[in-house]
Amino acid sequence: MEPAAEFYHMENGGDQSKKAAMGKDSWNNGIRTAQNMSNSLLRKKSDPLLVSKLRFQMLRQFLANLQEVILGTKLAVLFPAIPLAIAADFYKFGRHWIFALSLLGLTPLAERVSFLTEQIAYYTGPTVGGLLNATCGNATELIIALFALYRSKIHVLKYSLLGSILSNLLLVLGSSLLCGGLANLKKEQRYDRKQADVNSSLLLLGLLCHMLPLMSRYAAAPGVLIADSTLQLSRASSILMLVAYIGYIIFQLKTHRQIFDSRQEDEEEEEEEEKAVIGFWSAFSWLVGMTLIIALLSEYVVGTIEAASESWGISVSFISIILIPIVGNAAEHAGAIIFAFKNKLDISLGVALGSATQISMFAVPLCVVVGWIMRVRMDLDFSLLETASLALTILVVAFTLQDGTSHYMKGIVLCLCYTAIAACFFVHKIPAPLDQTNVKLGLKPSTGISA
Repeated sequence: MEPAAEFYHMENGGDQSKKAAMGKDSWNNGIRTAQNMSNSLLRKKSDPLLVSKLRFQMLRQFLANLQEVILGTKLAVLFPAIPLAIAADFYKFGRHWIFALSLLGLTPLAERVSFLTEQIAYYTGPTVGGLLNATCGNATELIIALFALYRSKIHVLKYSLLGSILSNLLLVLGSSLLCGGLANLKKEQRYDRKQADVNSSLLLLGLLCHMLPLMSRYAAAPGVLIADSTLQLSRASSILMLVAYIGYIIFQLKTHRQIFDSRQEDEEEEEEEEKAVIGFWSAFSWLVGMTLIIALLSEYVVGTIEAASESWGISVSFISIILIPIVGNAAEHAGAIIFAFKNKLDISLGVALGSATQISMFAVPLCVVVGWIMRVRMDLDFSLLETASLALTILVVAFTLQDGTSHYMKGIVLCLCYTAIAACFFVHKIPAPLDQTNVKLGLKPSTGISA
């Protein structure tokens, strides 16, 4: 028995070939998201012969899994940042160092979570596997947002989620179109507009839900307090956004999955990669462990962001909107650009638009609902500058993608739009919202739906 097959057999028991075939059939009947395909470009194959000569069976199994999970990515060089961040916190180093090391440590963890959810999907069947891959693509941003919510740092929460949307729509998509256009000057670059139209519609729906609380605040008569009504409107809108996202998942995984199944044209090319390399329980255990580490580093990031802002002389808004999304999603972004180089724009668009849609229609309203449960006044009012930036970004992207073709000039426009927004938040020192002032003064929100 070959070493790889032996490790699989040890963990899962029974006939290895039968279970492998079953897992692959389930996967082929499901859907592999563009985010997973993007992250897979940064993975590298390990050699099971390196641990096959060890004497103890359990030790061989553990080291084989360790080799696949830790050393199976080209970003493994960043893993030392994790213990360094923990050590920096334990020995009370500069808080800006804790922030920087934690941010670097989150980069490989985000890619590994994608890998582990993909491994679990081999064993759970197409529906559960597709649901895992469709909802865990932005787990890192969601965990950071929930910790910011727990600490009542609503401004950090809103900035980080907004930054993730802007980064995906302008930086990732723009870089992909630019690099793909330059690498394929003599080829006509085309993509399927159906997927882009679905995501654009959902982004516009999310934008409407963001604008309504803002417009109601500006439309109120002078001296009229509308904080409670704005909060109620935000919570009602968030429930509608989550319903729309559930419909999007059903649309993506069941009724119209052929639109999103971007791996059909590359099925033969990637057939060797579509095999489980670790067992279900190992993948589940590693996923739980890495989620806990992400939670720890996210707490470091949220707790030290103001110290990093003061030390570096950069506003919290710029760090949250620009730096955190760029570093946190570096693996996924690099994969999207590589696929654009290969003239596979459908996958690149799936990464950028899919991630932006997931943040806008799932992460943001989920934080509002969780804040409702925790009695934290989280709403959808992102203030005028942030909402206007989001609105103009969605409109620019929608116009850019309307004809189904691409060239490098479209990428230049999107990248310059992102640069202009980054410059705006770099020079504009945005104060914390009023609800943060209330939290600091110890004012308690009212209970019930009007809280």
